[in-house]
Amino acid sequence: MARPVVGIIGNSYLINDQYPVHAGGSMNSCAISHVAGAIPFIVPSDPELVQVEELLEVCDGFVLTGARANVHPEEYGHIPTEKHGDFDRARDRITLPLVRACVERGQPFLGICRGFQEVNVAMGGTLHPEIREIPGRENHRMPPDGTLEEKFEIRQTVSVSPNGPFARVFGSAEVRTNTLHGQGIMEAGPRVIIDGHAPDGTPEAIYIADAPGFTLSVQWHPEWNADQDPVSRPLFTAFGDAVRAWADGRRPVPVAISA
Repeated sequence: MARPVVGIIGNSYLINDQYPVHAGGSMNSCAISHVAGAIPFIVPSDPELVQVEELLEVCDGFVLTGARANVHPEEYGHIPTEKHGDFDRARDRITLPLVRACVERGQPFLGICRGFQEVNVAMGGTLHPEIREIPGRENHRMPPDGTLEEKFEIRQTVSVSPNGPFARVFGSAEVRTNTLHGQGIMEAGPRVIIDGHAPDGTPEAIYIADAPGFTLSVQWHPEWNADQDPVSRPLFTAFGDAVRAWADGRRPVPVAISA
């Protein structure tokens, strides 16, 4: 029997500054294939090429990947500045309605880094362009130098709610992760539950209240060494279980939205 299909949100790049591509990091594909047990399917995130309704039918679940480009601040009512960095408006037009549709349908998704931020924005939240400038916060950005191993090094503790969904997945209320992001949640959306924090108070793990399906999202990069890492492996395994359930027609029961 064919494995379920996971749509991995691709990003727009220029190779040699002239050849446009839609691409996704191989670490995401490996995590989906080897740990989640699904077929990785790179999505060209451009509404001129694909429609959200089509993706919902073709794919059983989605990974909202990290990216250098950020969600455009107009999507959450802020004015863009140099601190907001680069943007990918085509991706915004795919992922934001996709998140809302998945929440309503109960179709599983896993948000990673920018994807974590997309989930918050899609559900009515806002972002801070440079969390390292907030008093008391640390610099969570990727180190500018060093090997890939050094950049993705495990270097922070994330504390999650002892009785929350992340603790059930991890088997612990405290885990060790990497951290490679500049932006972060300023205000959580009305249904966004911040379930995990870094030691400096930065939100690191969220899910959607009263959503019938899998909506776990993390600010770190669990795709790194996912088949070996004691935090990444159970996260992708749980996501894979949710995707297989959707592919098998086991639809989550809708629940009433809390006021």
